[in-house]
Amino acid sequence: MSKSDPVEPDASQSQLSDVPGFGWTTYAERINGRFAMVGFLALLLLEFFTRQDFFTWLGLP
Repeated sequence: MSKSDPVEPDASQSQLSDVPGFGWTTYAERINGRFAMVGFLALLLLEFFTRQDFFTWLGLP
């Protein structure tokens, strides 16, 4: 293999990043981002269908 060839990642390293674990792991951050996107979409849909903003929906002035 010459120096210009791209280095292939080790298969064991890529599998370890997808394993659920405690702390700041790649898996935890990916799941957190997905839940945040779903929550933001739910908030937008709530505001669209009720024609009220989030704070009015909660009963705040």
